[in-house]
Amino acid sequence: MRKAVVDIGSNSTRLLIAELDEGRVTGELDRRTTVTRLGAGVDADGRLSDDGMQRVFAVLDEYHDAIERLDVDAGVAVMTSAVRDSTNGEEFAAEVQRRYGLEPHVLTGDQEATLTYLGATSERDPADTTPTLVLDIGGGSTEMVIGTGHEASFHVSTQAGVVRQTERHLHTDPPTDSEQRAMSQDVREILVAAVPSDKRRAVQHGIGVAGTATQLAAIAQELEPYDAARVHGFELTGDEVRRLLARLARLPLEERREVTGLDPARAPTIVAGALILVEVLELFGLDRIEVSEHDILRGAALGLGANGS
Repeated sequence: MRKAVVDIGSNSTRLLIAELDEGRVTGELDRRTTVTRLGAGVDADGRLSDDGMQRVFAVLDEYHDAIERLDVDAGVAVMTSAVRDSTNGEEFAAEVQRRYGLEPHVLTGDQEATLTYLGATSERDPADTTPTLVLDIGGGSTEMVIGTGHEASFHVSTQAGVVRQTERHLHTDPPTDSEQRAMSQDVREILVAAVPSDKRRAVQHGIGVAGTATQLAAIAQELEPYDAARVHGFELTGDEVRRLLARLARLPLEERREVTGLDPARAPTIVAGALILVEVLELFGLDRIEVSEHDILRGAALGLGANGS
């Protein structure tokens, strides 16, 4: 079957149109990402802003054209922390369904983590017993899932997303050292409280999905234009992440937008993303992380809606 998945996140709105056969993704017909910053202001105001919703609707107009053109059999929309944390999230989800005919799923943090793990491990050897962390640093939240093979044994969603943390802590352009230290301390406390020490010690391998990990991999390789094939499977060492953080954090926003490999729309939040990634690596004692293009989009294609539930 042919399935469309739209991921409406706190920082970006993404599309995957995939061919599915016997529980596997056999082909990707279309994949797009647009930074829409739906989660901007939610941490402070508790509501999705009209501007943020309109940015998403404008992008969904384009995505809907692609979905119609490729004649999909089913379409779902997954919505994460910005929508679930807002007082008008259910109203927004209903409007997405009304306008675009996409089956809406406002995911709990646990559901988000489970689908992210499913996507990231879908093509790995199910017999691999290496305890693995799948990390998704999002706009409003960060998901951490631990498991072996295709089975997750622990998952947690934390409010340590890049939009949320940028709004809380990084107010200067470029951010000051004290702002960065305050954010790092906040994130560290959130992560330590969320993951028991025995779970941290067990992890031997890490996989990073979504915007922060893929963007840092692209910057490290100076990819222009973005090349998903070179990003997928790339290993970011902890030293490289710290080097990139130091470089990005000292640049004013307008200069950050010009960094080779970085989507200019992600420039406002990439420093927060790198800070969170550093804290996660230190928390789990990892010296590197594998970057994957297989994330919640693939997990939702396999695990939600018609022929995927």
